[in-house]
Amino acid sequence: MAWVAALVALALFARAHLRVSGDLRLFMPTPHTSAERLMLDEVSEGPATRILLAQLSGAPSQQLAQTSQRLAAALRGQSQFRLIANGEAHLEDLPAQLLPYRYLLSPTLDHARFDEPLLRRELQARERDLSSPAAALLTRWIARDPTLEILKLLQSWEPAREPRLIDDVWFNAKGTAALLILETAAPAFDPQAQRLTIERLRRTFERTRTSATIRLTVSGPGAFSVLMQARSEADARLAGIADTVGMILLMWLAYRRAAYVLLGALPLASAGAVALALVSALFGTVHGITIAFGFTLIGVALDYPIFLFSHQLPQSAAAQTARAIGPTLAIAVAGLCIAYLAFLASGVAGLAQLACFNIAGLATAGLATRFGLPQVLPRTHRDYGETALPGALARLHGRLPHPRWLAPLLALGALTVLLAVPGPLWDNDLSRLTPVPTALLLQYESLQRELGAPDVRYLLALEGASAQQVLEREERLSGALHELAARGAIAGFDDAARYLPSAATQERRRAALPNDAELRAALERASAGLAFRADAFTPFLQDVARARQLPPLTPSGLAGTPLELSVGSLLVPREGHWTGIVTFAEVHDPAALARLAAASGGELELLDLKSAAEQLVAHQRVRILWCLSGAAVLLALVVLLSLRSARRARRVLVPMALASLLTLAVLHGAGVRLNLFHLIALVLAAGLGLDYALFFERSTHDPGQQRRTLHALLVCATAACVVFAVLASSPLPVLESLGVTVVLGVISNFLLALLLIPVPSPANARQAAA
Repeated sequence: MAWVAALVALALFARAHLRVSGDLRLFMPTPHTSAERLMLDEVSEGPATRILLAQLSGAPSQQLAQTSQRLAAALRGQSQFRLIANGEAHLEDLPAQLLPYRYLLSPTLDHARFDEPLLRRELQARERDLSSPAAALLTRWIARDPTLEILKLLQSWEPAREPRLIDDVWFNAKGTAALLILETAAPAFDPQAQRLTIERLRRTFERTRTSATIRLTVSGPGAFSVLMQARSEADARLAGIADTVGMILLMWLAYRRAAYVLLGALPLASAGAVALALVSALFGTVHGITIAFGFTLIGVALDYPIFLFSHQLPQSAAAQTARAIGPTLAIAVAGLCIAYLAFLASGVAGLAQLACFNIAGLATAGLATRFGLPQVLPRTHRDYGETALPGALARLHGRLPHPRWLAPLLALGALTVLLAVPGPLWDNDLSRLTPVPTALLLQYESLQRELGAPDVRYLLALEGASAQQVLEREERLSGALHELAARGAIAGFDDAARYLPSAATQERRRAALPNDAELRAALERASAGLAFRADAFTPFLQDVARARQLPPLTPSGLAGTPLELSVGSLLVPREGHWTGIVTFAEVHDPAALARLAAASGGELELLDLKSAAEQLVAHQRVRILWCLSGAAVLLALVVLLSLRSARRARRVLVPMALASLLTLAVLHGAGVRLNLFHLIALVLAAGLGLDYALFFERSTHDPGQQRRTLHALLVCATAACVVFAVLASSPLPVLESLGVTVVLGVISNFLLALLLIPVPSPANARQAAA
């Protein structure tokens, strides 16, 4: 009862303090260079990652256009969305605080002046507008903005390459679907926030659609992160149910005692409660993947009570059995904890959490099995070594040859496969880990092409000592980029200067504004003979007068406006300097961008995010492999010092090392490219193999002990295969990688322990027993 009460208390502590995160950036590698930091920032926070592409279909174009207009109007102003674009240009879209700045932001004054000819043309156009269907939209603005600078400014902020327009709304090329671009406040790497955003979008769509036949399709990085989380949680629930049922059945078949089934869960429950409480206290925010994988991986702690149950002799106290297996159990627990230390030093926050979770859980399960379980475990009336299957396996093991050349031969064969089979060993392409169906990815690419959405692969980066220096460099660069667009190398580009001109440009435009007397005189002459009152444009005169007194708009002045996110994602302060990002729509000639960057004398840097991500993954893998190598050396030392015999240590370590090598060879021979999750699984399988080899080596001097150990190993190996075979059947690549690798590793470790750890001669057995 005290044990259960302690578990409840720990569970309540974890519930009160644990915050589960869905931010996948916790599993991103740690960047070491400015280019890597920039790449990760763009992958996780860049403007392209916040874009959702929406498609309305299933009705005539007029109904689709009406639904698009109603949906966009309903979404504007909602906190979940920073930008809604569907082809319409609404004068109300420009925030009130930016209205006075329109003459400093608009490019009109770069090539014209507010003189009589320009004003005459504009006023004549407004006169025509007032007799057109647009009159209702323009009437309240003409007096304040007769040149419609607001509309020109909003149009300049539209995507560089617009889709087809039907009824002033974007459509696909065939005219069968209305299209929208939505920029979310939440980044794509926050699936929980993205889920709430998409739910709000769908509820708004249901309220605003003009026909029940209209369908809404949402695509983009945020939608994919929601899908991945949902599929991962569904698979984890299914695996959890299947594993629980499988473990209960296995434990009942193995021991035929309900007490063993129930009490065997106590070390696992203790491991989970302590691990959750520890990561809650250390990290506060813990990723859901850490918890899901953690509980799966510490499921191997079920091995510890299994070893205790199988070795218990009839009528003997459980405490006596626990003392007998205690040293071997301690080495097994310490070895697996040492292996997970490699991930603690991996430089990946999510893996560090996973390492802490598993080290705490495994250590707790080991201590609970050694000291807690014997206090509540009833005496057994059965020697599990005397059952049929362990006896048959023991006899088979005694007849097996154990040639010394077997291990070198297997190692040579594995190395031959690894070196001779064509194809890359490692997979650096993160996209292969996505569970998003190919059809959805193709649909997203199609919508991107239709809408001219930003290309998420290629970026240009500019560095500057200040935001103004970066903006000035972007303005100088725009001519070369427009030339590339004219040649077809790119479909368009986007940068911060498009929304926020440099202070120098704003000051030049401000200086081009006429004084009050000049503007009044030009306006009077321009309006002569037109249907406007003499005082109709007083608000316009007041706005121009105010604009002449305004200081240049800076990034800080955009706070609270939709431009804050657009400019903030393209103009970023970093460690005392500023970085400008130039994104592209449809890069057709990356080499042209590379030549432009090379000719800039170091002022520009072209980032290929796909290539940079692959390099970062490769660098991170090298670091993890070095950490694993260090952990392997430390593990070998611990086993050697604990067993106090080089020969015994070799008999324990060789099967584990060879099983890991064979698992890698089988995967590579089957054409599987290895990733980070294969490494995690390989460490887990090696830890299980260490358990098998330690307990089997310990029992070779005593036939009865050997049969009891074989019973334990059969149950342990079957349990591991059941758990991870369920994961191997998952359609999620990550879970499949874990499951397949562990199942192969468990089978290899079990068979190699039988083949490579021989039964000593009777004389040696008596000497070892003594």
